[in-house]
Amino acid sequence: MEFLYSLLIFIVIVVAYSLITWFRQKRAVTALTQEEFIAGYRKVQLIDVREPNDFENGHILGARNIPLTQLKTRLVEIRPDKPVYLYAQSEIVSGRAALLLKKKGYKELYHLKGGFKMWTGKIKKKS
Repeated sequence: MEFLYSLLIFIVIVVAYSLITWFRQKRAVTALTQEEFIAGYRKVQLIDVREPNDFENGHILGARNIPLTQLKTRLVEIRPDKPVYLYAQSEIVSGRAALLLKKKGYKELYHLKGGFKMWTGKIKKKS
């Protein structure tokens, strides 16, 4: 019986943490549809936060690759006074990147709804 209580407490903690993270991401970043993303991505800083091998296998034309794992050390490459468009394979990773940038004072943060896996626009692949 004690195991069940412990398991229930663990599940409640995981669900609460997930909900808190989801709400924080919702406040930190605005999700854009592909059409909205396309309308503005040439005038902003377009950042692909996936790992380099994923980036080389295909990325949105004009995107810079700054993986989430390197974001803290490469913040100097992203201007805080210009809008930032983020994307990853899904919204989860780009949402984490947005939270990190929000903590560092970045204000205009957007990410691709559905992530790169839902992208049907032009892409560039490394030959």
